[in-house]
Amino acid sequence: MRRFKLGLVVNPYSGIGGAMALKGSDGPDIRAQALAMGAQQLANPKTAQALAQLDALADRVEVFTAAADMGEQVARQAGLPCQVVYQPVQHQTEGEDTEAALRAILEHQPDMILFAGGDGTARLVFDVVGEQATVLGVPTGCKIHSGVFAVSPAAAGRVLSQVVGGQLVSVQRAEVRDIDETLFREGKVQARYYGELWVPLELRYMQSVKSGGKESDELVLDDIADYVAADIEEDDDCLFVIGSGSTTAHIMQRLGCDNTLLGVDIVQHGQLLDSDVTEQALFSLVSQQRSKLVITLIGGQGHILGRGNQQLSPRVVDAIGRDNIVLVATKTKLNALNGRPLLVDSGDPEFDQRMSGPIRIVCGYQDHVLYPVAGLED
Repeated sequence: MRRFKLGLVVNPYSGIGGAMALKGSDGPDIRAQALAMGAQQLANPKTAQALAQLDALADRVEVFTAAADMGEQVARQAGLPCQVVYQPVQHQTEGEDTEAALRAILEHQPDMILFAGGDGTARLVFDVVGEQATVLGVPTGCKIHSGVFAVSPAAAGRVLSQVVGGQLVSVQRAEVRDIDETLFREGKVQARYYGELWVPLELRYMQSVKSGGKESDELVLDDIADYVAADIEEDDDCLFVIGSGSTTAHIMQRLGCDNTLLGVDIVQHGQLLDSDVTEQALFSLVSQQRSKLVITLIGGQGHILGRGNQQLSPRVVDAIGRDNIVLVATKTKLNALNGRPLLVDSGDPEFDQRMSGPIRIVCGYQDHVLYPVAGLED
């Protein structure tokens, strides 16, 4: 089984000024002052509390991190195999080290990035990562105004263990906020909104969805269709490859386009360009233009590729890119799998393995979950 690729970045000086009444830890002068006053560095011990939740799953995780106390040390202490992808050049690391570490981790296409710090660190994560990966913050800073952190280090570990363990975990955007430390030291709290990051949450099933029934499913399908159709209509420069299935047919209906229920269609800017295309024609198109692939899963089985959509060959999907797959399904459909992973059966074992790992699924309007994909050999 492909190991879960976990990015890990620790700001080792996070929170160091709190106990010293310095109202934060931003800036080398503040950190030096806190250390001179005897402040303890608690970011790594708190990160260890989160990683301890992975003890039973250590053989399913590979950590990509920065050297020494920026992640390597605590990962190895937790018994997690790790690959050091960034080496800081200075002993007292700065924000640019966090940014460089994040960029190096992104090159390895992590399934999730765990970071330890406060609002200042969250801002750096937002600047570098954006929407490229799902993240989760371990709260270790003096200021925690952002919504991207778990309520405690142990809570972060519990959510992480759910994701690594293959449980159905929702993801949603959460705000990154930070206050002005200079004003804070003057007794003024001024928090500023910087942006949003994708973060995992413990799944809360909607009762109307879990209850099943045609009416509730229709409402959810409408939400999915509205969300995906808006993306198709707004992204003028992208080709959208629409796979087979009743869920994708709902999207085509929302666009007002004819749909090949058992075939593959091409849409751009909300307009149908071609219907029931062959693998050869499809490969020619997606090799020349930025594309996204909209597909669903076979109910009860969980196959997303290789069953009934052979036009979506390994070379076609590779040309589009895994990150450009828009997978759509209701939570009712996912719940019917009873925890079994999604499946890929392309006939190419190496491709099937590349496709494995957590994938984001659109389950409603701005409602997503993370769910595992496994090749048949898993």
